[in-house]
Amino acid sequence: MRQYVAPAASLLAVTAAVLAVHYTLQRQQRAPAPTVTQTVPVRPRIKRTAAVTRVYVVQRGDSFSVIAAKTHSSVAALERLNPNVSPTALHVGQHVKVK
Repeated sequence: MRQYVAPAASLLAVTAAVLAVHYTLQRQQRAPAPTVTQTVPVRPRIKRTAAVTRVYVVQRGDSFSVIAAKTHSSVAALERLNPNVSPTALHVGQHVKVK
């Protein structure tokens, strides 16, 4: 039994030394990160009025339902905004009010 005491004691001492060095290195690497604050600019709100008119230019294959889907509107809204435009006879290049 005596023959194992010296190697066990030296192994314990080496393990303690390795852990102490490891702990010291870990503390040095974990320096506190600098605090970064970022300010986000606030966009001013734009008041939309009814005077702003958006126009869509009719392309090949367009219909009121296709235009409504592209402009996030409805067919009824397009018909209301364009009373003089026939929904079944659209021409390429024709201007259609969408808002």
